[in-house]
Amino acid sequence: MTSFFDRLSYTDVAKTIDHSLLKPELDDRFVEAGCRLAATYDVASVCVRPRDVERARDLLSGSSVAVGTVIGFPHGSSRTETKVFESRRALQDGARELDMVIDIGALISGHDRYVQEQIAEVVGVAHAEAALVKVILENAYLTDEQKVRGCHLVEAAGADFVKTSTGFAPSGATIEDLKLMRRSVSPRVGVKAAHGIRTLDALLEVLEIGVTRVGATQTAAMLDEFKARKAHRAQATSLSGPAPSPPGGGTSPQAGKSQA
Repeated sequence: MTSFFDRLSYTDVAKTIDHSLLKPELDDRFVEAGCRLAATYDVASVCVRPRDVERARDLLSGSSVAVGTVIGFPHGSSRTETKVFESRRALQDGARELDMVIDIGALISGHDRYVQEQIAEVVGVAHAEAALVKVILENAYLTDEQKVRGCHLVEAAGADFVKTSTGFAPSGATIEDLKLMRRSVSPRVGVKAAHGIRTLDALLEVLEIGVTRVGATQTAAMLDEFKARKAHRAQATSLSGPAPSPPGGGTSPQAGKSQA
């Protein structure tokens, strides 16, 4: 039986990766190099800081790599008006994917209507420009009940993805959380794993359970290893060759004989 790895093409894997360029200390040269890397490896998107959106747009013009940025990042506690303003400006600058942090404190406090309405405001602005919205729950601070409730609010608000983490909390994506999130939303909603996917094996593991996007900084290493493994499999198959034919020009000794 064909393995999960064998069924995947390079594009299948590369187009799940959002190459992350969000650390506060990154300088212009690092961001520019990261955008060029994203274009070279033909990933799904770059996720850059708001100040870098225009630069990323220009660098990635003519490629199939989308420009993404963050909204209400990393704490999620900005007012709705602020998140909407950030979203409008990001879209104006060239972003086509918005990774928005949910109001974590409001979710924990049970203010579900407020949380859903805030997400819906950002979704409305983004979808009017054919842009995607991924909502970050920041699972490190939530109980399982809060994670499930957050997933339901994200879907009800019309967002496109639910995402585990910002990368700035004490912990990030776990297999248990990703399975819980996948079960808690319909197939219409994607699941994005962030913070902790640093190896090809970790990437393949989350893809196999239904994750559809992954935030990553080790993009080149993971995709280089994927290509190397594929090449090794192809070489091994070539060396093993087809199964030998039986004697007699490909027919078995019993072929054509009547049964007694």
